[in-house]
Amino acid sequence: MTQTPGPPPPYYPPPVAYAPPARVEPVPGSQFGVAIPSSTPVPSGMAVGSLLVGIASILVSFAVACLGLAGSSAGWGAWAGGAFAVLSGLLGIGGIVLGVLGRRQVRRAAGLTGRGLATAGLICASIGLLFTLVAGVGAVLLSFAIPTQ
Repeated sequence: MTQTPGPPPPYYPPPVAYAPPARVEPVPGSQFGVAIPSSTPVPSGMAVGSLLVGIASILVSFAVACLGLAGSSAGWGAWAGGAFAVLSGLLGIGGIVLGVLGRRQVRRAAGLTGRGLATAGLICASIGLLFTLVAGVGAVLLSFAIPTQ
């Protein structure tokens, strides 16, 4: 004699493990309290933006140098390099401003991190501005030093 299997046992999902609250504040006049959950620190958006814009400033400053060198014999190197130098300069200035504001925001806010990101953004933006200045001046000097064809 065979037994027919019964219905499968019901599925119970595993219990959800909640993180313990950071603190519990009692509600005056009752037996209840308000649980304040803990939160993970978040990096500052200005600090991240400073790093990204600073890196972009360095990359565009290399484009300034490449265009200045490539077009110096044809006579268009200083013009093309100068156009990209304006972009790289604006990116560098924006990176410096975002880095300073990001460091200030991290210092003043309790749940924000990213002081190192803001510092790295400041450094990258400053290097990008320096490279832009050197490459722009080099492109102009090459355009005057090499006769056009």
